[in-house]
Amino acid sequence: MSNSVRIKQVKSAIGGTHAQRETLRSLGLNKIGAESVRTLSAEVAGMIDRVKHLIKVEEVK
Repeated sequence: MSNSVRIKQVKSAIGGTHAQRETLRSLGLNKIGAESVRTLSAEVAGMIDRVKHLIKVEEVK
């Protein structure tokens, strides 16, 4: 069984770098309050780490 995480954007990307905005978009987040469920992989974990100050992450069972 693969681990999934629910990612929710809690802060705006305004004022962030271009890379941070693109990372949010790659995670499927475009507005405050947007949620996305992703399978946790090395790539997704790296993206989460880049924008951890803008999102909230919880494990999905």
